[in-house]
Amino acid sequence: MRVTRRRKNTPSSKCCCWFFPSQIVLFMSLSFLVGCVVCSTLLLYWKIMNDSSDGHHIQPSLNVYNTGGKIPFGPLSASSEQEKSNPPENYSSGSSSSTRKSNKGGGFLQGLRILVAIASFDFSQFPLLEEVLDSYQDVCVAGAEIDVYIHTVVPYTVGLIDMLNARLSCETMTVKIAVQSPGVRLNLVDCHRELFYEKIDSYDLFIYSEDDIKVSPTTIKAYLQETERVQDLVGRQPAEDYNIGIVRYEYNYPPDIIIDDKTRHATEHVSRVYWEHLWKPLFPKSIDVAPQAELQKNYVFMQNHHQGMFLATQQLLKAWKERKGCNFDKVRQRPGRKDNPSQPSEGTQRVWMSSQMLHGKSHCNVQQLIPMRNFGQLTVWHLPNKNYRRVGKKGRIGGGSVENEFGNKGDKFAGPDPSLPTEMELHLEMRRLYPVEANGQYTGIQMIDQVDRQRGIEVVYWLTKIFKTGNGRLELEDDYESVIRQI
Repeated sequence: MRVTRRRKNTPSSKCCCWFFPSQIVLFMSLSFLVGCVVCSTLLLYWKIMNDSSDGHHIQPSLNVYNTGGKIPFGPLSASSEQEKSNPPENYSSGSSSSTRKSNKGGGFLQGLRILVAIASFDFSQFPLLEEVLDSYQDVCVAGAEIDVYIHTVVPYTVGLIDMLNARLSCETMTVKIAVQSPGVRLNLVDCHRELFYEKIDSYDLFIYSEDDIKVSPTTIKAYLQETERVQDLVGRQPAEDYNIGIVRYEYNYPPDIIIDDKTRHATEHVSRVYWEHLWKPLFPKSIDVAPQAELQKNYVFMQNHHQGMFLATQQLLKAWKERKGCNFDKVRQRPGRKDNPSQPSEGTQRVWMSSQMLHGKSHCNVQQLIPMRNFGQLTVWHLPNKNYRRVGKKGRIGGGSVENEFGNKGDKFAGPDPSLPTEMELHLEMRRLYPVEANGQYTGIQMIDQVDRQRGIEVVYWLTKIFKTGNGRLELEDDYESVIRQI
């Protein structure tokens, strides 16, 4: 007879079989979560410290390919600092160098010193100039130290300058309005050349443009990167034979309709167009690969090299000054036709000073280069957006039989609704109701009198005075009219 012994189910054995495995699972889960938190914290701390260190590191040379996209430039040399503190009399620095703070924004143009000269004859394109100034403020926000000179023949009113001051507030950007004699006419475009060479040792990059070309931080970064790349490909000294160029574009909005709520669908097929480069086939009649073997795999050039602007490094400007047959520092008149010298043979004075003198084979013969891989970064918006309408018209680009209709000053236009508040209207109303307290030394836009005649007044003095009247307040109305009469 088999005797079967029954196992006793004691409370302790029951408890052990139920509680012990769940306790292990709970403990392991908590341990895993704590480990994840600790590891994540350590990794995040390492990442923050590593990024912070990289963001403030400046390489000793200009090598944009090894600096995470940043364009490092060293501090001014002793001679450069001295020149900035004692600039030429014609271009009084005012507060630009002595009171300007260093840019600590850490942008990809950090430490880059830029001098910009803009030719803006009068107020006929002022809305476009406003956009151009806004774009250069973006360059300042990207880390650059930038001084802008506007060459014009009309003094700006105090109210207008104050309105621009309220918009342009980047600490390392200064703007000077250099007023010339109206008699300078078409030669206003010459003024930048003397300015650039007088200040050649104080800046890393020089930009000349007309007042309707929008230059972005991306444009400047691409120019510097490609300039460095060309040096790597051909060598530092041979690279002086080249300059990275610009192509202007416009948007081909339908020319026969006004875009409003009912016609906005008409913009569906609008695109950027290169109205100055329309010869077909595009390769090689409008654009072609660089003729140099070491460059033709990466760069192209435009058969019509007019740009309306140019960028140049300090090194290139110095090289072009000494270049045989170039004398880029010397202002001279554009070539005229042999049978009629009053008519240009290679473009007008503005074409000559911005492009033809530099790239023309009979002159400086500097080869224009534009990279294929990022061609679009070296294209800039021609803000009037009107020249594409000329294409195919009689006597214009592309030719044709259709007459090009010109307006005249007697034309009457249907203006916008008069109830629309203008920027100036709002600005003056704000200043009258809430006057701005004077805050020490004036550091805003300055106006320089460079008119070649005795006027008995220095515009900068009156501009400074108006910000110190009215018991430390900016009072526009009475003082505004007084200054305008004096000017």
